[in-house]
Amino acid sequence: MVHPSIRYTVNECALGSMLIAATGRGLCAVRFGDSALPLASDLKREFPFADVRQDAPALAELARRVVAAMGGDAAHPDIPLDLRGTAFQLKVWEALRRIPPGETRTYSQLAAAIQQPRAVRAVGSACAANPLAVVIPCHRVLRSDGGLGGYRWGLERKEKLLAREGARFKV
Repeated sequence: MVHPSIRYTVNECALGSMLIAATGRGLCAVRFGDSALPLASDLKREFPFADVRQDAPALAELARRVVAAMGGDAAHPDIPLDLRGTAFQLKVWEALRRIPPGETRTYSQLAAAIQQPRAVRAVGSACAANPLAVVIPCHRVLRSDGGLGGYRWGLERKEKLLAREGARFKV
């Protein structure tokens, strides 16, 4: 049996440690954390049958593009992605990629955008399951009152990402 190969690198950035991982098909993980070791351990736990190895040189260009996205650049539609999720999650993640930098949407607006206005909680769950921080900009989704809501990698990071993009939100 052939196991998939995943290469990763962990870089320090303004939001802490950032793990970037890719398969031969494309980017499969972008995550924030407080240090490299737990990020790498989580990746290996998520992909237990993959050949997971650190390879910073091979990912240098991809890492540069992800960091540019963190700065509020466009969603980089040319970055190849290797997304694994349900059909619903993939639909939500695609809708998230259409939110321009500096703009936000509510969970309700996002549910309406995918033609499922009653699926607000499921949209929130899909955002929480987003494997590609920044590249799939789930940080641009707010509660209906303009509050931050949740963020898989911490509200402080979400607040900083939105502030970098000049988006308006309530703290």
